[in-house]
Amino acid sequence: MSSVHEVDRLNQLRDIFSRFDMDSDGSLTQLELAALLRSIGLKPSGDQIHALLSNIDSNNNGAVEFDELVNAITPDINQDILINQEQLLEVFRSFDRDGNGYITLAELAGSMAKMGQPLTYRELTEMIQEADIDGDGVISFQEFASVMAKSAADVLGLPLS
Repeated sequence: MSSVHEVDRLNQLRDIFSRFDMDSDGSLTQLELAALLRSIGLKPSGDQIHALLSNIDSNNNGAVEFDELVNAITPDINQDILINQEQLLEVFRSFDRDGNGYITLAELAGSMAKMGQPLTYRELTEMIQEADIDGDGVISFQEFASVMAKSAADVLGLPLS
């Protein structure tokens, strides 16, 4: 990392990683990765998520540590990883159907089903719990923005559907 620009990108990646890492244990589990990808409209199958995790997990401990993520990503990290706030608000509003500023379990269920990705009650509650930083049972725009900022769909090479 010779240039300031590269250091900035590494710091950006570290921030994205820490936002993925909901339990702050220094690694991403398959569930943390899956919930995040689904929450931003990606539709990876369980097999795709498992394969992605396996490809990145060089020490085979079933989780992805920061250095593994860095090693898995090409040196030219796309600057567009961090989603534009305006686009983010638009996506948030599409989930927040009643426009009250929060995404409820029911709204999440409806949005995921509408996108052709119906989830079980358990999957939905796990997604809410992982994104719900303040524990109020709903996802605020700030919590949604935190989850989205760590998306890195381009970095992980998963196609948007």
